[in-house]
This record gives sequence, C-alpha cells and structure tokens, in this order.
Amino acid sequence: MLDKVDALLLSANSDREHMLSATIYIKDMADFAAMNAVWDAWVPQGHAPARACVQAAMARPELLVEISVIAAQK
Repeated sequence: MLDKVDALLLSANSDREHMLSATIYIKDMADFAAMNAVWDAWVPQGHAPARACVQAAMARPELLVEISVIAAQK
C-alpha cells in the first residue's frame, strides 16, 4: 500500500514530505501497533501529516489496510 501511495504522490508532483493529512482504514484494530510501526518508519521524521485511523471493512477481503492521503505539490 505504501509503495502505491509513493507512486501516486510522485505522479501528482508531490512526496511524503508534502503530505497534509492521511486517513488510514484498517481491517482489524488488533493490527494497529504493527501498522503504526510501519507507518512511523515510512513517514520522514518531522513531516508527519495529520492522521486518522479507523477500523473499516475493506473493498477486497485480502486487504488489511487502505490509505487516503491529501498532499501539496512540491
């Protein structure tokens, strides 16, 4: 999922440092700590966007996480 976010940011002339907000949809909140560790390692230090995380049914059963990001252009 994060590789897909990187690709979409690049195609919009943006990057991780220009994210303004993120909404993370997680299939099972029991996975929150693991997801949070991956997220924290992926976001550049000092550039964490406003973030919300909610439990939700996924569009496809094999998905564990979906992410929606709003970012500014570089």
